[in-house]
Amino acid sequence: MEVRKVVIPAAGLGTRFLPATKAVPKELFPLVDRPLIHEVVSEAVASGISDLILVTARGKSAVEDYFDIDSGLESFLEARGNTQLLERVRDASRMIQVASVRQKEPLGLGHAVMCARDFVGLEPFGVILPDDLIDASTPCLAQLLSVFSRTGKSVVALQEVPEDQTHMYGIIEGTQTEPGVYRVESFVEKPPSGTAPSNLAVIGRYILVPDIFQILESQDRGVGGEIQLTDALNSLAREDAAYGVVFEGLRHDAGDRLGLIKANIHYALKDDALRPGLLQFMVDRLSIAEE
Repeated sequence: MEVRKVVIPAAGLGTRFLPATKAVPKELFPLVDRPLIHEVVSEAVASGISDLILVTARGKSAVEDYFDIDSGLESFLEARGNTQLLERVRDASRMIQVASVRQKEPLGLGHAVMCARDFVGLEPFGVILPDDLIDASTPCLAQLLSVFSRTGKSVVALQEVPEDQTHMYGIIEGTQTEPGVYRVESFVEKPPSGTAPSNLAVIGRYILVPDIFQILESQDRGVGGEIQLTDALNSLAREDAAYGVVFEGLRHDAGDRLGLIKANIHYALKDDALRPGLLQFMVDRLSIAEE
């Protein structure tokens, strides 16, 4: 079955970036000259997705506005003859069909996904976490869709992480069925240090079958008193099947300050207009630091 919809949870408070997130949703923080959420939505579009479901919260209306038409701004740019910038502004409102729903309580990722149930319906769907930026020649979501098209089962993105960091992630236990692809036997959410079944961590990309909603609706709260998507995936793996794909690409965790800075440097260095000046600045700063 074709996957046409993607859910992007964007209801978090962004406490790691306070006080900035008191006024600006972290999903709109700049990645060079585009907000973070634009980058992950571009990945979805490049993967063949046509519909976006934003899960937002109070104070996050600016995220929805970003994908709307701003006729005043467009008229201003058109009158100035700035056609290049005008097209870039219009790109945000044209790139994908958008619906939004509010997560009224901060009850975890599983709950955020469940909030999108009425918009998703009985179709398989994707989930992208906007904190996880993945630069890849083949979009990460498309890599997952390739496995889904062969298996018809839920698929998650995986990344090998150092053993001393496994307690920070959902970790899988599974059997490799082909290079880079695992049939998942169980998911463990943030296992205590030294207890992880592998070093394969679940990263913020998922293709989910609609059965996940029934599981989420009936399951108890897990780690942190939240409805954990990892717990629902664990039930799905036991009752049906689930797969994991060690994706090809470079991931940046834009959910913390250092990760966001690194992501901006990475994407700025890909810009021909910015790269020379940025490289010179970095060389100059390194020279000063070594003095």
